[in-house]
Amino acid sequence: MAPLKYYLWSIGCQMNDADSARAAEALEQMGFVRVSAPQEADVLLLNTCVVRQSAEDKVRGHLASLKAVKRRRPDAFLAVMGCFVDDARTLHEQYPYVDLFLRPSDVEGFIRAVRERMALGEGWVRPPLPAPVSVYVPIVYGCDHFCTYCIVRLRRGKQRSRPPEEIIAEVEELVRRGAREVTLLGQNVDSYGRDLPGKPDLAYLLELIHPIKGLWRIRFLTSHPADMSPRIIEAVASLPKVCEHLEIPVQSGDDIILKRMVRGYTVAQYRELVRRIREAIPGVSLATDVIVGFPGETEEQFMNTYRLLEEIRFDVVHVAAYSPRPGTAASRLRDDVPPEEKKRRLKLVEELQEKIASEINAGLVGKEVEVLVEGRRKGRWFGRTRTNKLVFFEDPGNWDGQMVMVKVEEAGPWSLRGSLVRKVEVEE
Repeated sequence: MAPLKYYLWSIGCQMNDADSARAAEALEQMGFVRVSAPQEADVLLLNTCVVRQSAEDKVRGHLASLKAVKRRRPDAFLAVMGCFVDDARTLHEQYPYVDLFLRPSDVEGFIRAVRERMALGEGWVRPPLPAPVSVYVPIVYGCDHFCTYCIVRLRRGKQRSRPPEEIIAEVEELVRRGAREVTLLGQNVDSYGRDLPGKPDLAYLLELIHPIKGLWRIRFLTSHPADMSPRIIEAVASLPKVCEHLEIPVQSGDDIILKRMVRGYTVAQYRELVRRIREAIPGVSLATDVIVGFPGETEEQFMNTYRLLEEIRFDVVHVAAYSPRPGTAASRLRDDVPPEEKKRRLKLVEELQEKIASEINAGLVGKEVEVLVEGRRKGRWFGRTRTNKLVFFEDPGNWDGQMVMVKVEEAGPWSLRGSLVRKVEVEE
């Protein structure tokens, strides 16, 4: 009997990546084999994002392309999950060939539906599969902030933190299966635990996870500047397994725009946060998010953002042009920055950041960096430093899942290239 096949298409945030990985693992434990061609699949899952208009356009386009697949294979099971799913009844009217619409992160509902559709018994499960070297572990879903441009709260709901013991058990199991690095995920990871009895915070959770044997590195994202507490900063500074890399979206370098976004901090407060982080964690790398062309953003307000990026010199800047999302508070504002102006501002930020990142990374040439090897890509080993720099090196040995030292020989804005120096024996 030929194995059942599944097709998985996923875009969006790291939370979607984590959900997709969980869905894929569950399907493979049930005996499914992944295929790249949707017309070959018995089960198809689209895990969606609509945080920007471009993402929603991709979802709608890909969903439309599957209509022909369902026409040829009406027995195939097509499910759509993620932030695209708002009103399931309306979506069913628009896309009647879709069998099931699921809210974000409802992996259990998806797997349950697959079992029912394919008449698979609960007992048909393969042994747990090996885990990737680096894995995502969601620790909090939803968000309690009201950023006016963001659709996350509307689609993912209020904050819901997972109990610490549940997270610990998952991390321990992933490490048992070969994971060496975990990234703790949340739409606002810094606010973890505020909705739980006793209010255990992220720093407390990091302290609980840190002693797990076999776990070499811990990361977390994404942080909200208003919720990055001194306790969290101290945990990063004092716990050796927690990596010196933080993602703290600033979104704008202008106080009026920040207020219009309802971000809950000023530029001065953000600067002070960065100062405290860099003082407490020498060598820390910082990443941020920026939105250009928010309603009402003048040239001077944009330049305030530009100058802040010049001043702070982030390692990574994720920049996006504003696009209104229906249902958000900002969608009621006049989208008055012309598209061509948004593109110009976005390009200016991209060019600035490429220059800054190139200069920062050039400072690593000739130095040795610690790399956790995640696999091979185009014939080269690759992995990341503690500060989240992507590193490539060539060597005939098998270094998958190993910690190594690499001497940096070339540096670009987005990655480093070097030669293997030695294996690192990790103290657990």
